[in-house]
Amino acid sequence: MVLVNLSRGETLASAGLAARYPGLPLLKAGLELFAVASIVVGEWQSFGTGAIEQLMGSTKQLDGDVLSIWRDRRFTDALGSSDTGIIFLGGTWLEEEIFILAIQGAQRGYDVRLLSDLIRTRVEEDRSLVFDRLAAHGILGTTVRQTLLEWAVCRDDSLLKHRVQQLLS
Repeated sequence: MVLVNLSRGETLASAGLAARYPGLPLLKAGLELFAVASIVVGEWQSFGTGAIEQLMGSTKQLDGDVLSIWRDRRFTDALGSSDTGIIFLGGTWLEEEIFILAIQGAQRGYDVRLLSDLIRTRVEEDRSLVFDRLAAHGILGTTVRQTLLEWAVCRDDSLLKHRVQQLLS
């Protein structure tokens, strides 16, 4: 799970972050339930002490230029250390950093998926155009809800499926 420029120059408390990205509390619960690693890249410092940890739990936080993140050893090592094959992306801006990060990830052989309920655009009218362009590269959109249900079904664990269904209700 990679989240990009969550604060994007704004000062947000934890409650403001959850309002800006309504799927984030559900994502937090899902990441804990499935023990999925997450990385926050770019602008996240202005949330205040502990806000990211409060919402996301154990998260690797990286400063730096998102457009150059694939050249950052900390980023590639974090992905490589967990034998990552699928990258889920969310954050700000879809038509800029997320677009480039997704394309470059797909070029490197990752299965890249966009969490549409955790992605903001600079220009809302461009949203469908960018999703269409990314789909042409095999990069598809999903939601946090769909993802958690998919993970539960893939695990074929009836208790886990039940816990996810409760979480989604």
